[in-house]
Amino acid sequence: MTFDVVIIGGGPAGLSAALTLGRARRRVLLLDSDDGRNARAAAVHGFLTRDGVSPAELRDLARKELAEYPTVEIREAVATGVSGTEGAFAVAADQHETARCVVLATGVRDDLPDIEGLTELWGRGVFHCPYCHGYEVRDERLVVLAVEPGDVSMVAKLACYSDDIVVCTNGTVELDPDRCALLDRLGVAIRREPILRLETSDDRLHRIVLADGEPVPASALFVHGTTRQASELPAALGCRLLDDGSIEVDDLHRTSVPGVYAAGDIARRPSMPLPGSMVSIAVATGAIAAVAVDQELLRADLSSR
Repeated sequence: MTFDVVIIGGGPAGLSAALTLGRARRRVLLLDSDDGRNARAAAVHGFLTRDGVSPAELRDLARKELAEYPTVEIREAVATGVSGTEGAFAVAADQHETARCVVLATGVRDDLPDIEGLTELWGRGVFHCPYCHGYEVRDERLVVLAVEPGDVSMVAKLACYSDDIVVCTNGTVELDPDRCALLDRLGVAIRREPILRLETSDDRLHRIVLADGEPVPASALFVHGTTRQASELPAALGCRLLDDGSIEVDDLHRTSVPGVYAAGDIARRPSMPLPGSMVSIAVATGAIAAVAVDQELLRADLSSR
């Protein structure tokens, strides 16, 4: 049997695409590796009616909703390869399947600075998105870890949440006079010493220990780590990538490969300055891709009659 669509990735984007296509009565296979980017986060924020829900609970709720649609199959499996062309893709996973279209929702991986304690606190005291996590640490001491000079731009947004912000350069980033002057006007201190480790208290970020000087007390650390594609499938398929490694998509989330769509934080339009990392944005892109897929299948069906 050939599926109308195989969706690779069971995060918010993939689940959203499956729901839309299930409601369109398309035969859908969703392959979920159960390795989501936000699995370590305590809660999802900014998603209407589900603000504060844990990622695991959101996933369970979505799967329960999808169970109501008989044309949607969810399988715990990792896709290891995709070949073929539009209308006749072969997808290798726990078993081989064929599909008319493919939706990539495989997500990204965060490459974080090599600092003791940072990875362990990822999603619980170390964050990448002020929109997702800033409100929960409002009016507390916040730290921005500058991996590159441009990262200090995050301070302007965080200043909406707290007037107690420190920038740490970890001894590796040089800030030009203009950026230093801006931070001075905002009342933001700069600590240039290398960071030795992050320390916790009651399982929360407590302070940042530096190579010299007093430790920096902190309730949260924000850092823009670099990201990379979590799966090799986009490159293997020949999807065109942008300079930051994102899959290039058009307004309908079509990739450069006919019949292959991409949704979630793996992809962006060239007009967007950066991928949207919020769950609500991922859900929206999944729905857009699903409608585009359904319309493409409709056109193909009509042309074959």
